[in-house]
Amino acid sequence: MTASQRTGQLFMGSVTPSAPDSRRIQIMRQYHVGSVFLAGRSKAGTKATKTLVSGLQAKADSAAGHRVGLLVSTDQEGGQVQVLSGPGFSTIPSALKQGSWTTSKLTGEAAVWAKELKAAGVNLNLAPVADVVPASLGRDNAPIGRYDREFGHTAGVVAAHSDAFLAGSARSGVLATLKHFPGLGYVRGNTDTTANVVDTVTTSKSASVTAFQSGIKAGAPFVMISSATYNKIDPKNRAAFSSKVIQDLLRKTSGFKGVVISDDLGNAVAVKSVSPGDRAVKFLSAGGDMVLTVEPNLIPAMTKAVEGRVRQSLTFSKQVDASVHRVLNAKQKAGLLTCG
Repeated sequence: MTASQRTGQLFMGSVTPSAPDSRRIQIMRQYHVGSVFLAGRSKAGTKATKTLVSGLQAKADSAAGHRVGLLVSTDQEGGQVQVLSGPGFSTIPSALKQGSWTTSKLTGEAAVWAKELKAAGVNLNLAPVADVVPASLGRDNAPIGRYDREFGHTAGVVAAHSDAFLAGSARSGVLATLKHFPGLGYVRGNTDTTANVVDTVTTSKSASVTAFQSGIKAGAPFVMISSATYNKIDPKNRAAFSSKVIQDLLRKTSGFKGVVISDDLGNAVAVKSVSPGDRAVKFLSAGGDMVLTVEPNLIPAMTKAVEGRVRQSLTFSKQVDASVHRVLNAKQKAGLLTCG
């Protein structure tokens, strides 16, 4: 792969399935962006979504004569967070409802939902939510509890059900993502819409973190990092920019070897005070692998900053190479690489 192709593998930009923006898609092609996030609600159904995705895949990069397909993701959690609906898609209940089911039932249902995603050309789901929202906070937790996105109010319930969701996804051949490490259940503000969201409760040994560790043991291929700050883990850095969170707690302590993806580093208010280029560099420097931006117009500035840092720092260059390998390994598992 060329240097710019390798850099492009570290990015995921969004496409709105209900109204694809050809200019943004062209930017992603120009910068060799290797993954796509279907964002914004679409009621078009599986066939129409598959047509869109097939068009995007047809223009995916090749390297040394071999096609490197796109990871195509969406947020298909259920309840108020279900991007894709319409003919061919189930109406998925909220995670809180899913958490009242037996784990075997949830695994079976999750396998059906994943099969529907697969039929639409989606090979990566940015779900399940492994955040534990305490019952005492409930709907006052803006990012999760307010929308019933949690499986339950204890680590045990959340771990069992997020593991069941992972198992169902794997059964149907769709990669799944535990989010939002190390947990957004104890905050009040939503990082998408609020600056300076701080968790004053979670420690590296909190029960809520064990819900993620259970999913990691169960083989979760992706983990998404929160953009909140965790005062009792690393008070100086947002989790997305924290090597204590990503390299120490997630990689070393929790044993995660898969792909670390950011929460949105494009439009999220939590990162607005940081320049786009620095957002990408800080995340990758902290140990992240894939930068998610729902605003593809930021990709030129982000890739330029990453390529500049690669030239300046051998340490960063080695980290980037390791991240590219993790992304390509995930693509191989998803059947997106043609080798030989």
